[in-house]
Amino acid sequence: MAKEHSFDITAELDKQEMKNAVEQAKKEITNRYDFKGLTAEVTYSEQSKTISLLSSSDSKAEAMMEIVISKAIKRGISSKAIKEHSRDQVGGGNTKLVLSITDVIGKEDAKKIIKEIKDKKLKVQAQIRGEEIRVTGKSIDDLQTCMAVIKEMDIDVPLNFTNLT
Repeated sequence: MAKEHSFDITAELDKQEMKNAVEQAKKEITNRYDFKGLTAEVTYSEQSKTISLLSSSDSKAEAMMEIVISKAIKRGISSKAIKEHSRDQVGGGNTKLVLSITDVIGKEDAKKIIKEIKDKKLKVQAQIRGEEIRVTGKSIDDLQTCMAVIKEMDIDVPLNFTNLT
């Protein structure tokens, strides 16, 4: 049993599920009574990884953001993936709220994860490989212990554990 086992830690999101969540949010906002006759636009940009919300007031923009996040959660996307990026007053007294979508592990978060693994003295090795972290070890039990340790960490990125072999 000298075989090495491994898994990858990523923050990748299902882009199709994100599109579906935004479309569902658009439908709900269109059909809700409290948005009738008001400015309420939702725009999703897959390229820039943003969701723009245009509304007639701050409170309506907040409500729209809550709808988008709830639809994302129902589709299996962590709420940690969606963060408020900016809030601006635009023409006509409208509020534009831009939400950013996080789907990569930043260098600082990756270093935090690796440091935590080393501090716990687990019998695994971790290394940063681009936008993911590869963790290897001789025992699958050690890898599962490592996953549990990482899940308990307060990382502001939605983590996925993939390719467990």
